[in-house]
Amino acid sequence: MKRLFVAVKIHPSAEFLKTYDSLKSGLRFAQITWVKPESIHVTLKFLGETMENRIPDISKVLREVAGRHKPFTSELVDVGIFGSSYNPKVIWFGMEKAEPLKDLGADVLQAAETIGWEHERQNFVPHLTIGRIKFIPDKHLFQSVIDEHKKTWMQEVQVGEFHLYESILLREGPIYKVIETFILSPG
Repeated sequence: MKRLFVAVKIHPSAEFLKTYDSLKSGLRFAQITWVKPESIHVTLKFLGETMENRIPDISKVLREVAGRHKPFTSELVDVGIFGSSYNPKVIWFGMEKAEPLKDLGADVLQAAETIGWEHERQNFVPHLTIGRIKFIPDKHLFQSVIDEHKKTWMQEVQVGEFHLYESILLREGPIYKVIETFILSPG
């Protein structure tokens, strides 16, 4: 069994890292598990624990998906939270000019459904998870730090490929290993 997901890798720019470091510094009073910058990605589909003999079928449908989409550019803009302001769970960076990414994500979800994965209840919303919140002693201070960073432009993102990853969970944090890369090229 392998813990698998499909994602677009993000290569953080200097502006991205500046915003990321500013958030980490401003929120140092809270218990947050930060995603390492080198591990940042946009998840298109979390497949979960998967039998290895299913990987060829997954690869086949993902190659077909890649062949239906051309490379595109999106932008990382905005900082927000999932969960309520009283009980935030995740800190994320949002994306603009993301219609091609939404289309790609929807296509990946539909392709996964054709080979036996359940249909997602929610629509695909392009975002980068940058921190998972464990405990916040001062929610007003937390929200003011988040608000300071809202609508911050971080970088353009050139998307020309996506990957099938294996997530290996370790005590120090997950390691993401690329199983296969899928190049966008409308056929």
